[in-house]
Amino acid sequence: MAVNGAPEHRAGPLLGFPPVTDSLWSPGRRALTTGLVSTVTLVAFEALAVSTAMPVVARELGGIELYGWVFAAFFLGSLIGIVVAGGIIDRGGLVRPFLAGLGLFAAGLLVGGLAPSMMVLVAARFVQGVGAGALPPIAYVAIGRTLPEALRPRMFATLSTAWVVPGLVGPAVAGYVADEINWRLVFVGLIPILALAGALTVTGLGAAASHARLAPDAAEHAAAEASLRRLPLALVVAAGAGLVVAGLSAAQPVLLVGGVAVGLLLAVPSFARLTPPGTLVAAEGLPAAVLLRGLLTFAFFAADAYVPLALVEVRGTSPTEAGLALTAATLSWTGGAWVQARWLGSLGTRMFVRAGFAIVTIGVLGFTAVLWDAVPIPLAVVAWAVTGLGMGLSYSPLSMIVLSEARSGTEGTATSGLQLADVLGTALGTGVGGAFIAAGERAGQTALGLAWAFAIAVVVGLGGLVLTRRLHGPVTQHGMVQTLR
Repeated sequence: MAVNGAPEHRAGPLLGFPPVTDSLWSPGRRALTTGLVSTVTLVAFEALAVSTAMPVVARELGGIELYGWVFAAFFLGSLIGIVVAGGIIDRGGLVRPFLAGLGLFAAGLLVGGLAPSMMVLVAARFVQGVGAGALPPIAYVAIGRTLPEALRPRMFATLSTAWVVPGLVGPAVAGYVADEINWRLVFVGLIPILALAGALTVTGLGAAASHARLAPDAAEHAAAEASLRRLPLALVVAAGAGLVVAGLSAAQPVLLVGGVAVGLLLAVPSFARLTPPGTLVAAEGLPAAVLLRGLLTFAFFAADAYVPLALVEVRGTSPTEAGLALTAATLSWTGGAWVQARWLGSLGTRMFVRAGFAIVTIGVLGFTAVLWDAVPIPLAVVAWAVTGLGMGLSYSPLSMIVLSEARSGTEGTATSGLQLADVLGTALGTGVGGAFIAAGERAGQTALGLAWAFAIAVVVGLGGLVLTRRLHGPVTQHGMVQTLR
């Protein structure tokens, strides 16, 4: 499960699992497996559906200058939800924080579906993001506390399939509903199904508690205290990122410069304290991998959030047709994840990260060409499928680098920093892209704003490609680092 629609576990290999006598679908585990898969499926469907429906939403509510904020607010809320949930679940059980996260997610869906304006929709998406951010840590801890080590890879591989069905049908269904019925159903229509999935998960957590440890131990209590101490810094990072995006979206030069300056002064020092030393300067090895994850999500989501807008508003396609590009990217991302899982042991992580950045950059550049009428629409689907492939090849290998290079006892801090960079990159990517689109809209040139949004994605992708030289490599599947220096 992930907050940016790009789940870590997509790369979990299905081949080579050790034989086990236990099963995810045994009577004692079936409810938890079903609940987690159902919840991930709905979160995935919602992420793809909102992106597909947003051109119709913006057309009805107006306020296209806030288009990017619909996505940025969600991811900034997710950042806060991740940190808060991490502290709470390590101090007690899982059921209450799960229900709280699911409740906030459902409340955001309800308010978003009833929103009378884009400003209300942005606020609803922030609340929804806080709830969504709380769900992945709960799922991971539930897996760690209830499943034996031999079953955990199987669970992650099973959860990876939860993105396949939404990727195949989500954009098409959302596009049809938004275009032919009412876009508000894309939000509120999921609430009853979400309640059912939540009930299954709670039942599963209760059943697992009868034969597994769901309460934290002393070490986890200590981790909880550390997590809560990090919360103020995470809030400052989120506030700083929001000010940067707000400044870039402002029409007045004073607000632009002031917002960006104050935002950077708040966010940069706090981000540096929450990530491994040297992350901001891409120090060799682990720090560079953490920074590269943020650059990767920035480059992808600065364009991904606006793919339907480009196709619907500039090229005149229907939302359903525009959703095909998102479907293609989701499936190619999954395909790329399986490719790297199969060949990672022989080719190493650095090669996949480097190839991924190059392919993402080429894909975004190719999609940009679709803004011109002479370029055929099917090229958009192909170009965005290429971009998704690049994400699938490079996303998980960065996690493996971080896990393999983190010193013993610092794995939690390292992976937390990686997650922070991931979400912050997504939030800034969607926010900065939206700021360029808002500027283009004010000038009466939506296509130009989109072109600039895609251009910044290409620039960041190229920058990440250059910085891949700072990675150690190759790293095998067993986590052994062979430094090529």
